[in-house]
Amino acid sequence: MKPTLMILAAGMASRYGSMKQVQGFGPGNETIMDYSIYDAIRAGFGKVVFIIRRDFADDFKKTFEPKLAGKIQTEYVYQEMHAHMDGFELPAGRTKPWGTAHAVLCAADAVKEPFAVINADDFYGRDAFIKAADFLQHGCSPSSYAIIGYELRRTLSEHGSVSRGVCQADDKHMLVAINERTNIYRFEGHMIYEEKGTKNVLAEDTKVSMNFWCFDPAVFGLSEKMFHEFLKAHISEPKSEFFIPIVADRFINEGHGTISVIPTSSQWFGVTYKEDAPTVQRSLTELIEKGEYPAFLWKS
Repeated sequence: MKPTLMILAAGMASRYGSMKQVQGFGPGNETIMDYSIYDAIRAGFGKVVFIIRRDFADDFKKTFEPKLAGKIQTEYVYQEMHAHMDGFELPAGRTKPWGTAHAVLCAADAVKEPFAVINADDFYGRDAFIKAADFLQHGCSPSSYAIIGYELRRTLSEHGSVSRGVCQADDKHMLVAINERTNIYRFEGHMIYEEKGTKNVLAEDTKVSMNFWCFDPAVFGLSEKMFHEFLKAHISEPKSEFFIPIVADRFINEGHGTISVIPTSSQWFGVTYKEDAPTVQRSLTELIEKGEYPAFLWKS
């Protein structure tokens, strides 16, 4: 059974200030998602499930359906505020989505096979998809999940500091915890993160999460239970979010199974700041010139 790629594309992109999910960066106006889907197809994925907002569904489908028809199966899922609330009442004035773990949960009816989860606006690289597909086809089970671990030095922005989830793994490369580090940047030849006014050094090859996960559909059951617990505790907090690492942490700590940290040599890039856009275009051009991608991805 071919694995599925789930793309989280319902975010508001508040920091970037536009709908960056459908912004074109490639020579043929390809989006960052186009490159992820292209890599997924050649790695062996059989379906892509887009998690989107209903209010931009028509424009989204017009962008992707013509070029993906006949190349990979597509399905669209809407992340809606009331989904999976099951008896809880939506607070008046709540506009912020419930978070990435809720987005994944919204696709429970559409995904019956092992699947990967990625962000719409991150470029992950071919090696990452090859390794994810291999794990999903040969290593994934209800008690065995994975996360693709990127080298920190391959995930920075030239235009400001970044926050990264640092993967703590044991001697068998199994995830123990993800520790959020904020304000990471280069300083005097070192990778630095600041915490409580103190500068701390991180190794260049420290493995970090870029939200590229590999799951068995069994994750939906745990996620639904946890979402109801989350709502009970945080429903009145207008900015509270239910994130994937919260589910991963519970999965590990309650002994449901293990999460492998799979290292990748891929270079990550994305549009954290508007000023990153030219860098993304330049990086894609370089990969095309090296022969990693055709100049026009979907040209017949």
